Amino acid sequence: MKRTLIAMAAALLSAGSAFAAAPDTTRTEVTRLLDAVEKSQCQFNRNGSWHDAKEARAHLQKKYDYLEKKKLVTSTESFIERGASTSSMSGDPYQIRCPGTPAVTSAAWLKAELARQRK
Repeated sequence: MKRTLIAMAAALLSAGSAFAAAPDTTRTEVTRLLDAVEKSQCQFNRNGSWHDAKEARAHLQKKYDYLEKKKLVTSTESFIERGASTSSMSGDPYQIRCPGTPAVTSAAWLKAELARQRK
């Protein structure tokens, strides 16, 4: 019984660290991604409506702030997956359409931008 309680306590402690606040590098990368969205001149589709880059940034910032408050952002990729890829209301994927290019999923656009920034 005592070993079981110790094992359970250890598991809870290690699980808790998975839900820690985002590291500074993640915050910096997310901010740079959101800056890139805003400066992109692209349009952002959520739930069937197209929005300009400034509105897209504001929406994604709200989602980031919410996830960060809940300690659900552990990396930049986790933010993209949990907050910047699909609508939490409808489950539909977000899309980004830049001038002269077809629409792509926001996940693909953001991951490509992240890779570019990390070079």
